[in-house]
Amino acid sequence: MAITLKKCGIEDLAELQAIGIETFTDTFAAHNTPEDMQAYLDKAYDPEKLKEELSAEGSSFYLLYCEDEPAGYLKVNADAALTEAMGADSLEVERIYIRPDFKRRGLGSFLIEKATEIASAQGKGMIWLGVWENNVNAIAFYEKMGFTRTGSHSFFIGEDEQTDFILSKVLN
Repeated sequence: MAITLKKCGIEDLAELQAIGIETFTDTFAAHNTPEDMQAYLDKAYDPEKLKEELSAEGSSFYLLYCEDEPAGYLKVNADAALTEAMGADSLEVERIYIRPDFKRRGLGSFLIEKATEIASAQGKGMIWLGVWENNVNAIAFYEKMGFTRTGSHSFFIGEDEQTDFILSKVLN
């Protein structure tokens, strides 16, 4: 299975938007009202917002391809781009999204390994992420990848306040 990763630029905005909407909807639509989902999608995947994120200092997006087909993407943040004050020694995995047809192929592990490599290349000693408290499959996956729960924060989908667990992994 040929897996490749491509660092994104503004030219990838439409593909990132499409994958983000598809994967977020697949994961969370059944757990939220249609109104809250639409409000979140409209805000999070607004082309102007994505353009800002793509050009933000400290943020990087990577498109994931499996056999030359877009399979998902990874977004990592460092330094001023961190969404939580986790320290200069940390890299945040803000988004790790795999399209439904590509799940259970080891692509999540591949992306976590890439995030770890990026963190190491930047001299970071820890990677961390937020995961919805009720996403038991994702939590189990991250724990299997060596992450442990170190905190929590609020996450809003529309008007609905939800809790994300913060999971961290110290790098060797």
